[in-house]
Amino acid sequence: MNFVWGKPVLSFYKERIPKEKEPFVVVKALKLEVTKSEKEGIFGRINSFFPLMGNLENILSIEGKQDLHVICWFDDTVEDLNESFRRLTGVTFSSNVNCIIDERGKKTYQAKFKASHGKLK
Repeated sequence: MNFVWGKPVLSFYKERIPKEKEPFVVVKALKLEVTKSEKEGIFGRINSFFPLMGNLENILSIEGKQDLHVICWFDDTVEDLNESFRRLTGVTFSSNVNCIIDERGKKTYQAKFKASHGKLK
């Protein structure tokens, strides 16, 4: 199954016990694409994202790429807030998180990831 969300606001947490209550970074993305298959599991891509709050260093550093993360967002296509919450857990980022600098000097990022579990609908 393929899922696509346009212009989501994503909250990133480090996967810890006890659960972290505050995200280490909140980003705005142009698009979030997630594929769930029985053979390959859950994987996806975050296109053209930038931080709204916090620091991306945790997913850009070597240590951060080895860490497990939780990504949460709300699905804007669902009216009921109780039903619109989405989450990926056990997220690891590939080693090639790309940074793109446009003509105005604004940095945006592209990232591929794998996840162990997901609440996608």
